[in-house]
Amino acid sequence: MKIINSIIHMQALAIAPEREGRQISFVPTMGYLHEGHASLLREGRKRGDLLVLSIFVNPIQFGKNEDLDRYPRDLERDFKLAESCGVDVVFIPTATEMYPQGFQTGISVRDISLPLCGASRPGHFDGVSTVVTKLFNIVRPDVALFGAKDYQQLAVIRRMTHDLNLPIEIVGMPIIRESDGLAMSSRNAYLTPPERQSALSLSRALKRARELFLAGECSASVLSSEVRTLIEQDPLVIIDYVEVLDGEMLQKVKYVDSVSLLALAIKIGQTRLIDNTIFGEEF
Repeated sequence: MKIINSIIHMQALAIAPEREGRQISFVPTMGYLHEGHASLLREGRKRGDLLVLSIFVNPIQFGKNEDLDRYPRDLERDFKLAESCGVDVVFIPTATEMYPQGFQTGISVRDISLPLCGASRPGHFDGVSTVVTKLFNIVRPDVALFGAKDYQQLAVIRRMTHDLNLPIEIVGMPIIRESDGLAMSSRNAYLTPPERQSALSLSRALKRARELFLAGECSASVLSSEVRTLIEQDPLVIIDYVEVLDGEMLQKVKYVDSVSLLALAIKIGQTRLIDNTIFGEEF
């Protein structure tokens, strides 16, 4: 497994397989890897001749007073997981090289970036779109894999890739959950034991909404109200949003069908967590 820090060296390595007709699969991450990332890497191993993992805590997607400085980092742990999943190359650029002095270019995906986390974190998805575009240009993947827990991020990247005619297949992978239902996230490391228990209100609320849908309830307002009521029973939890949207363009809907999205965001102490479900897919 090679460790590469230089953009020039990563580009040179990426061009060689491309010339030989070999496929590059790519998993971009911010590190502190867990089983959710491992599921992406294992699928990427199946889909490519060369599997590239990037680890980069992207400063331009963090807003003021967000957790850039305290975002969890553990490269030794990340390397062990990457090697166990068959990663060929780990690309770890520096912020200085990614955004040198004078850098002033950005990518913005307009409407689809505005609701949900886009409303709570202005500019976040501009930072995501910009760094992913840069990474695509550096790594030159044929296929890139992203987790569905960050559903809006996945939708934004799909839209961006389509709109810019990037010759990359975007693969969304299912949410990986702990045995108790909590969606795996690097930010789960912030939670105290009581907060960890409160975080389960996310998956409980999603399950309740799915039960109501399967029983015939199709009103978005009824489902979202039920979810809010359930989550608000926990005194440690503050709701950021509860939204029922169409699963492609992320526009609000009045009535739910199998491809509708229920998206949640909450804050517990200093930790912000998100989760979601598509009503017609397995949970």
